[in-house]
This record gives sequence, C-alpha cells and structure tokens, in this order.
Amino acid sequence: MDNELTTNQVWIRSFREKDARNTNRPKASTVPSILPVPVGAFSLRKRKSQSLYISSTTTCLIHIVIQTHKLGGPAACAAVVVVAVADLAVDDGLRTGYHFQPPKHWINACCGIGEANGRDRDPVRADPNGVMYYKGVYHLFYQYNPRGAVWGNIVWAHAVSTDLVDWVMLPPAMYPTAPFDVNGCWSGSANVLPDGTPVIMCRTWRTPRTSPTRTSGSGSSRTTTPVIAPGPGMNATAFRDPTTAWQGPDGLWRLVIGTKNNHRGLAMLYHSRDFKKWAPANRALHSGDTGMWECPDFYPVTSPGVSGGGGGTKNVLKVSLDLTRFEYYTFGEYDHATDTYVPDAALADGNDGLRYDYGNFYASKTFLDTAKQRRILWGWANESDSTADDIRKGWAGVQAVPRKIWLSSDGKQLVQWPLAEIESLRGGLVNITDRLVGAGQHFEVAGLASAAQADVEASFQVADLDKAESFDPAWRGADAQTVCAARGADARGGVGPFGLREERTAVFFRVFKGGDGGKHVVLMCNDPSMSSHADNLYKPTFAGFVDVDIAQTGGKIALRTLIDHSVVESFGAHGKTCILSRVNLLMVQKLNRNHPTPNK
Repeated sequence: MDNELTTNQVWIRSFREKDARNTNRPKASTVPSILPVPVGAFSLRKRKSQSLYISSTTTCLIHIVIQTHKLGGPAACAAVVVVAVADLAVDDGLRTGYHFQPPKHWINACCGIGEANGRDRDPVRADPNGVMYYKGVYHLFYQYNPRGAVWGNIVWAHAVSTDLVDWVMLPPAMYPTAPFDVNGCWSGSANVLPDGTPVIMCRTWRTPRTSPTRTSGSGSSRTTTPVIAPGPGMNATAFRDPTTAWQGPDGLWRLVIGTKNNHRGLAMLYHSRDFKKWAPANRALHSGDTGMWECPDFYPVTSPGVSGGGGGTKNVLKVSLDLTRFEYYTFGEYDHATDTYVPDAALADGNDGLRYDYGNFYASKTFLDTAKQRRILWGWANESDSTADDIRKGWAGVQAVPRKIWLSSDGKQLVQWPLAEIESLRGGLVNITDRLVGAGQHFEVAGLASAAQADVEASFQVADLDKAESFDPAWRGADAQTVCAARGADARGGVGPFGLREERTAVFFRVFKGGDGGKHVVLMCNDPSMSSHADNLYKPTFAGFVDVDIAQTGGKIALRTLIDHSVVESFGAHGKTCILSRVNLLMVQKLNRNHPTPNK
C-alpha cells in the first residue's frame, strides 16, 4: 500500500461492553404504553479480540479516532427482546451486536415502511424495507421464517423502538390466515392515513392485500381485502412489492408495484380515490432493460437534507434487480398532472446506474422520519456462508445500520451516513493524530478492548498524487468491481492501496490518473477474499468509484467503517460511496495462529 500517506486523523471508538441481561432493557417509565415491558433478554458472549491495522503502499499522513461499541448494550437490537434466554440461537461469534437481527431464524427484507400522507406535500412513498413512525414509536416490520434459519414460511415479524437503536420484539404482525396468502405474506409497505389509521399493504402469492391495523397496548385488530391483482397477460409471479402510497394534489392516491414484461423491468403505477379500489395508470412510471424490478422505492430528496437547502428537490426511483441481486437508482422530475417521471439526463439508467451500496446490500427501503424530518434508508445483508452453516448456527440475515440519506450539495448523487443515534453506543476511545505511514508499512492500532465491534473514522492524506498509476483504457466502461478485482489489496500501485485492515479483511482506496477531464479516478474497495479459507463462502471483492476531486482536497479522503463481528460497513468520502460486506472472522480467528497477518 509506494508513495507517502499521512494518517491525517483516525478516530476509533469502541462500543462499550454491557451485560444485556441486567442493563439492556429499557426502563418501564421510558417505554410508551403501546409497548409491552420486555419480559426477557439475552446477553452476547464476548469474543476473543481481533486486531486492527492501518496499512499503505503509499506514504500517507493519517488521523484516526476509534471507539469500540458496547457488546450487547442498548443498541444491540438483538439484546432487548421479548423472548426467553433459551430461545437464543447458537452464539458462534458471528452474531452482530448493534445491527438489527432477531434472536434466531431467517430474516430478509423488512416488510413495511410507513409515513403519514396528505394532499399538500411532496410525493412520499416507501416499499418493502424499513420502519413506520406512529404515535411516538418506530415500528419495524420484516420478513421472517419463525420455523428455521432458511427461506420459507414467511410472516411479517414486528419490532418496536423509541430511538431506532434499542428494539423490543413483538409477536408477528401478519401471518397467513386465508387461502390467498397460504404461501406467505411477502414484501409490502405501510401508510398512516390522514385520519390516523395505519394501513399495511403486502404481496401475497397471488395478489397484494391491505390490512388496516389499529394498535393498542394489548395487541391489534385487522381486516383483510385483496385490492390489486395482475392485469390480463401479466406474470402473476412477477408482480410484487407495493410501495407506500402517496396522495397527489388531485386527491388521488398513488403507489408503484414492481414487475416485468419479458426482460424489461417495470415500475407500474396505480391510482385510488378511497385506498380500497385501485386501477392501473395509463402508463408505467418507468422501465428498463434489466430484467425483473422488485422492491421499488419512489420518494423526494432535498439538498443538503430532507428540508431546506439550495439544491432543490428531486424524486428518486430505486429498484432492486432480481437478475444481478444489486440495486440502482435514478433521480429527476416527477409531474403529478401527467404521472410522468423523467430521470436527469446525466445519470446512467440501468445496470450501470448509481447504487446506494456497492456491497452485500439488497431489498432496501426508505421512510420519512417525521419526528426528526429526515429520510432514513434500511437494507438487508444476506449471509456469506452456506445454508448448512446457517442451520448450524440457527440464524441468517441482518439489517444494515439505518442511514440518513440526502441529495449531495452538487446534485450529482445521494449521500448516506449512519444515524447519529448509533453514536450513543460509543465507549472507549483511541485517537491517533498525524501519524506518518511510509510506503509499504502498516501499524497495529493498540488499546482497543475489541476490534470485533468498533466505529473507525479515518482521514488519509496522500503526499504525491503525481505518482498515481494510469487508469487502464481497457477499464473504461467497466464497473468498479472489475477494476478492484484486477488491482486488489495486494497489488501495489503508485498511490494506493491505503486504508484499513481488520485481520485479513481490507477496506482501501486506490488513486489513478487519466480520468475524464484530467480528474483523478478514486477507487474504493472492500476485499474479504482472504478473510477465511473455509469452503462454500461467498467472498467477492466489492468496489465503487468515489466522486471526489482528490487533487482539490489536497490529497485528503475520509473513511468511516463500522465493524460488528461478521459485518463490515464502510462509508467513503463522507458517505458518497458505501460498501457493506459479510466476513467469517471466527474462521480467521482459528487460522491466525498458523497464518499471521502479513506485513503489508
């Protein structure tokens, strides 16, 4: 990692260790009456610490701040649960501490995100992932198999929180009750109607349905009515994931459903006057030659945040691509009068489009947090090991940390950042300022209680950008993952790789010259390929280009990485490029005795 790098600043914050059984449960006085007082909890076993390294083939100046996170603790969403201790799955050292996951079994996309909607507001929608804010409480609905750690038997599981950090598990909100949903209650969304009634809409095997739900301290009541069915000639198995509805100036409710026509993905638009009877619009909201579109999301964003700012408002359309299992988004102008959406011409619209996250991140969804007027993004991360391993450990799937999302100040992309509430978990602090790392050198960060749960904020400054290697013309038009695979963590360049290495998982940058307009090309990679020598692991190198003019910043670039056992979640250039990966650190722990970390 052969130039000089300055570790300009690195902040490493540990997560404080806390016994969940004694201290993780919220006080009864702080839990709204809508929530039951938790009747049980479990604690997470402390693992042997891993090591954290800063390494570079380029001489850099670095400033690092690290805080480790509480083990369990108020943020450990699995640590405050309505289950008995005996219901906890096998604690194999891979379970996360502050990423949302239930005590055991399979989860994937969150099912419902909801928002209050009215006529005189920007169009606001949401779809199969996220949270609903209702009467001072966040409700998280997610797809869950109550019978095992494999996909199937899907119900809408339900958890609640007052801070998006500490979660209380409730009984499933929705499960198969009729012939039309005998095969499961699948992805959907939620609304809070103008009269205050919460309404859930989800896809069943044959048709979506609505389920108005009134929640009280003792539970909920619901009615069920199929409301939208695939039209003539439509593929019923490719008709899914209704978004949260929004109400336009004309009083009509609108929502979007993902589907396809042969190889063309479609975001189909539907109208209703009463939220019960729905009819298709004259045309699809948008389409693309990418295969099936699922988990669509359509919502407004403003620069620099949800409200205010001088960048204006854009409408974002995000879709999940069933063929490739990644997502892309566009943003542009939406006209209520004609129901037309026109993406900005400068944006790629298809497989090469911008992504929220360039790693293991899928079926995402946003919602508008009306309590703090911010838009929040949730996403699902699948496991990287085998189905047999999932069954052995008794669980599969986690949610990414909730992220605030907004339009960048230049209006060229979306920017994300972990919610500020996550910082409440910070504990021990390690601060390294203006540390010079020579070419080919690394140093181990000392003083961490555990590198298995940490919040790392680093600022790197490269001394001489003139030494950057040329960007290979053959890479033009290639995606970043292809470039990173060709120039990985062990391939030395003129400027880079430099970055963070937790044991054998590397998160790093590489700089090339010869980009468009003479601008440097900055590549961000997450390389877990050496994180384990176990068989049957999914360990691709993930990567994304970073839209930053590093010459204008004086050679500086920032990196924040959240480490949580088997999850490594990184945010480059203050959230312009994000990469989440799953790693099998338990296997690394066993292997390191015989395979020490190389001197990079």
